[in-house]
Amino acid sequence: MAQLRIAVLGPLEVERDGAALPLGPRQAELLSVLVLTLGRPVLASRLVDLLWGARAGDGAAATLRSHVSHLRRTLAGGRCADDRDPVVATVGAGAGLAYRLDLPPDGLDAHHFEREITQGRRLLDDGDPAGFARAAELFAAALARWRGPAFANVADRPYALSEVARLEALCRTARRGSAEALIALGRHGAAIGDLTGAVAQFPYDESLRRLLALALYAEQRVDEAAEVCRQGTALLRERGMDAPQLQRLHAAILRREELPGAVRAPAAGPVPAAPVNLLPPDPPHFVGRAAELDDARRHCVAPDRRRILLVSGPAGVGKTSFAVRLAHLLARDLPDGCLYVNLRGFDPGGAALSGDEAVRLFLDALHVSPGRIPASEEGRAGRFRSLVSTRRMLIVLDNARDAEQVRPLLPDASGCAVVVTSRSQLPGLVAAEGAHPVTLGLLTMTEARELLRTRLRDGRVAAEPGPADDIIERCARLPLALAVVAARAAAHPGFCLTALARELVASQGSLDGFAAGDPVTDLRSVFSWSYHALGEPAARMFRLLGLHPGPDLSVPAAASLVARPERQARAALAELARAQLVTEREPGRYTCHDLLRAYATELVESEPAEIRQASRLRIVDHYLHSARAADEQLSPLREPTAPSPPPSGVTPEEPADNAAALAWFAEEHEVLVRAVGMAGRHGLHRHVWQLASSLTTFLSRRGYWEDLIVVQNHALAAAERAGDPAASAQAHRDIAAAYSETARLPAARAHLKSALLLLDGQADRVGQAHTLLSLGWVSEKEGDQATALGHDQLALRLFQAAGDEAGEARALNAVGWDHAVLGDYPETVRHCQRALMLQRRLADAVGEANSWDSLGYALHHLGHHRTAARCFRRALALSRELGHRYNEAEALQHLGDNHAALGDPVTARRCWRDALEILTEIAHPAAETLRGKLAPAR
Repeated sequence: MAQLRIAVLGPLEVERDGAALPLGPRQAELLSVLVLTLGRPVLASRLVDLLWGARAGDGAAATLRSHVSHLRRTLAGGRCADDRDPVVATVGAGAGLAYRLDLPPDGLDAHHFEREITQGRRLLDDGDPAGFARAAELFAAALARWRGPAFANVADRPYALSEVARLEALCRTARRGSAEALIALGRHGAAIGDLTGAVAQFPYDESLRRLLALALYAEQRVDEAAEVCRQGTALLRERGMDAPQLQRLHAAILRREELPGAVRAPAAGPVPAAPVNLLPPDPPHFVGRAAELDDARRHCVAPDRRRILLVSGPAGVGKTSFAVRLAHLLARDLPDGCLYVNLRGFDPGGAALSGDEAVRLFLDALHVSPGRIPASEEGRAGRFRSLVSTRRMLIVLDNARDAEQVRPLLPDASGCAVVVTSRSQLPGLVAAEGAHPVTLGLLTMTEARELLRTRLRDGRVAAEPGPADDIIERCARLPLALAVVAARAAAHPGFCLTALARELVASQGSLDGFAAGDPVTDLRSVFSWSYHALGEPAARMFRLLGLHPGPDLSVPAAASLVARPERQARAALAELARAQLVTEREPGRYTCHDLLRAYATELVESEPAEIRQASRLRIVDHYLHSARAADEQLSPLREPTAPSPPPSGVTPEEPADNAAALAWFAEEHEVLVRAVGMAGRHGLHRHVWQLASSLTTFLSRRGYWEDLIVVQNHALAAAERAGDPAASAQAHRDIAAAYSETARLPAARAHLKSALLLLDGQADRVGQAHTLLSLGWVSEKEGDQATALGHDQLALRLFQAAGDEAGEARALNAVGWDHAVLGDYPETVRHCQRALMLQRRLADAVGEANSWDSLGYALHHLGHHRTAARCFRRALALSRELGHRYNEAEALQHLGDNHAALGDPVTARRCWRDALEILTEIAHPAAETLRGKLAPAR
C-alpha cells in the first residue's frame, strides 16, 4: 500500500513512497489547513475565507474545487485518486460542502515528534539512570525532525498560530529534555553545543539558560557560564520579569561553589575589549520577513563554523533594512559590537568603496592608531583579521558589488558573523567562501498591508481596504515603491487612498507615480543603478524585455526576441538574474515584477521605432511558428493556413511529440494568450488569427473556454480588418465552440450562422461541413436531436463530396451519436464502425477516441456491457494520451455507467468521481449533473 508522509515541522513537505511530491503555494496552504484539522471536515466556505479572505471573488468556490482536485491528484502521485489511498474526502453538498484529510496519524511527522518527546520526558522523570541514554536518543530523534518554524508556509496565518505555538513549546521541551539527559550522562560538551543553539532560538527561556550555564560550569568555562546568567537576567528584566533561579545560579558561579554535576573552574581570563558599534538605527517601519530573519539569525549564531550570510534581492526590496534589523536582533548574541559599512557597490555616483578602503575604516573604528596601520594592502587586511579573531562581533557589508570587494573584509575566525547585502547573487562568495544565501522577494499581501499601516497610522488603510490593495498591486509589493507612495500619503493626510490609487492607475506602464525627487528613493533612479552596471548584451536584453507580452519567457523565446543564438541569450539572462533584474522562477524560465517591466518598457522607447517593431515581429513569429509546430503534434490532420517564413533571428521551438507539445502549450499558455492581444495592438493582423487558430486545439482540450473566446475575438477582429472571410468564419466557429461548451447556446448559434453566411460566398464545402457539425452539437444541447441529425447528415455529404476523409469520419461518428441519442443503437454501431475504419487508416487519434466512446455507448444500451467496457477504456486511454480533458471525463462517466450496469457500484463511483474532478477543474456545466448522480451516497 502506498505510504503518504506529510512533514509540517518546518516548510510543508509531502512524500509518497519516499518520493517528494511537488506542491504549488496555494496547494500547500490548502493542505496545511487540512492537516491542522486532520480527520475533521472543514466547510468549503470556511476554506475560501481562510485562503482568500476579503479578496475572494465570485469564482473562489470553483477555484477551491480546482485546487482540491489538483491536491488529490498530487497526493495520489499524479494518478487518479484510489479509494485505498489517503485522500482529501468530500463531505456534504451545497452550503454544507466540506473537505477532510483522511491520513493516519503515523503519516504526520508532528505525531512522531510529540510521541518521542513524551516518551523521553517519562524516562527522565522516572529518575532511573538506565533510562537516561534512551531518553537522550528519543529527544535527539524528535529534534532531528524539527526544521522549524512549524507550518512555516502559513506560520503567520491566524488559524495556524495556536498549533505553531504548541509545537514550538514542544520543541523547547525537547531541547530542555535533551540537555538534561546529556548532563545527567556527563556529556557536557554535547549539551553545550545543543543548548547554545537552543538559547539563541529561545533567548527568554530561563530553564534553557540555566542548563547551558551548568554545562559550561561543568566544563570549567566559568566566565561564559556567568555571562549566560547575566545576559538572561538582563533580558528578562527588560520584559518586567524576575529570574530568581538564574540569579542564584549566577551568584553561585561567581563564588565558585560546588554545583550538582559541575566542578570548580579556574580563574577568569583577561578582560575583553570594549564593544564597537557602527550600526545604523533600527528601521522604524520594518515589517514581515519573519521566516527569512529566523533563518538568517540561526545561521549567524551557529557555533564552531565560519558564519557568512549573503542577503540578495532586486533593487528596492529592502536588503539594507533587513540587514540592519537582523544586526539589532543579533546584538546580544555578538556582544563585542558591530562594524557596518556601505560599500556603495551600486551607488548612483559610480564610486564604489574598495575592500581596502573599508578595511581602513574598520581599523579606525577599532582604535588602531595611524602609526600602527601596515603600509601594504595585504598587511592592512591581515591586521584587521587579527583584531577581530578574538572577538564575537557582527560585520555588515552593505551594498556589495562583487565578491572581490568583500573578500578582504572576511574574518578567518568563527567568533564573528558577517552579513553581506547585494543586488547581485555573488555566486563566487557562495561557492568559494561558503556564504549562506538568503534571497528577499516581494512582500506578501499581508506584509504589504502592514507596511502601509505602520507608515500611515491615521486609519486610512483600515477605512479603505480596497484602494489600499489596489495601491499594493500597482506597487508590485515592492517595499521601496510602497514607501514612496506611503510618504506621499503621509505628507497629504487629506488625500484619500482611492485618489492615490487612481493616480497610480493613470500612470500604469510607467514609473512616473514613483518619482520621489530623491535619487535614493526614486524608483527609476534606483533601478538605473543596476541597469548601468550591465554589459551591453544583457542591457539590450533587458530593454527588449519591455516589448515581451509577459509574464515570463523561455531562453529560446529570449533568443528570438534579441535575434541571438540561444547560448548568448542564456548568458545575458544569467547576468540579468545575477543583477536581480529578472528572476529565474524555474530552470530556463525568467520573469520580473511589474515595476521592473515598466522600467524596461521606458528604456526600450529610446530604441528606434523600426528596431522595436522588428523585435515585436520576431517574438510574435517565434510564438506563432512554435505554436504551429506544437499544434501539428496535437492535430496532425488539421490544415491551417501556413504562416510566412519567420524573419532572420527567429528560432522556433519544435516539440517532438504529443506529450512534449502539451507540455510546451501548458508552459506558454498565458504568454500565448497575451501574445495574441499584443499582435493585434501592433497591427500584425495575419499573425493574430493564425496564432489564435494554432491555440484552438490545446485550449479546447484543456477546457480553457474563456481564453479561447478572448483569443478568437481578437482573431475575428483581425480577420475582418484584413478582409479574410475564411479566417473570419473559422474564428466565428471557434468562438461558437466555446460558447456551446459553456451553455451560451444562442450566442453560439449566432456565430455559426455568421460563419455559414461567410462560407456561402466562398463555396467552401469543407468549412460549411465543419460549421454544420457545430450547429448539430448546438441543436443537441438545445434538446432538438432530430435537427442535429439533419445538420450532421448534410455535413457528411459535404465532406464526402469534397473528398475530405478525416471530416467524413468525424461526421460519421456525429451521425452515429445522433442515432444513439434517438435510441437507434444498431445504426450507431454501423456508422461508428465505418468511422473507426477511416480514423485508424488516417491515424486520427482524436476522432478515434470519440468514435470508441460513441460505439461503447451504443453497445452499453444494447446490453453488450463487457464489449462496451473495452470501447470506453480505449477511448479513455486515447483521451488521456492526447490530454483531452473533457473527452477523458466523458469516457470515465460512460465507463462508470457501464460498471453500474455490470453490478460493480464501487468501480462505477470511482469513475464518476474522477470524471467529476476533471469537469470541476475545467469548470464545465456538466459537473452539476454528475455531482447529482454522486450525491445520494455521500
